[in-house]
Amino acid sequence: MSGPTTPGRRQLRGTDVKRLNRDWRRRTEARLGLLVESVTQPFNTGSIVRSAAAFGVERVWFAGNATPPTQKGVDKTALGTLRLVPWEHAGSAADAAAAVRKEGLRLVAIELTGDAVPLHEAPLDGDVCLAVGGEDHGCSPALLAAADAVAYIPQIGRVGSLNVAVATAIALAEARRREWTS
Repeated sequence: MSGPTTPGRRQLRGTDVKRLNRDWRRRTEARLGLLVESVTQPFNTGSIVRSAAAFGVERVWFAGNATPPTQKGVDKTALGTLRLVPWEHAGSAADAAAAVRKEGLRLVAIELTGDAVPLHEAPLDGDVCLAVGGEDHGCSPALLAAADAVAYIPQIGRVGSLNVAVATAIALAEARRREWTS
């Protein structure tokens, strides 16, 4: 029988969570970046930044008309994580892709295209930057052209897409999971 008195099944508190996260950081060597193109809703930007902080993204490049983290309302969902993730607005998608390459990262766009591979088969090994596009239109043709690979998140339900912040979190988690299980 399990329940609140089951040994080891208590919620972790601050110090324990820090220790747990430190153990996972020690297992993590790959560099992970994120390119966010034309995501305009402040709550999506905040959620994306929070996920980036949780998965150890070293830099976020914003492109196009993406809402910057400094805009009002972003911190409501970022919950104080803005200080943990360096970011910059890199201009156009092509400019952002060039900045990603300058940092030595491979660029993998998360998008539904004819040549996209399922996320679990995508080339996420080593130093990689994931790219996501705006809420309505996804990644632009310029961003897709600049990407080294394109991956999609398989879905079996009757919905054709996910919220961009949720899709970003799934993709970041898969990139880390792949490293941790290899």
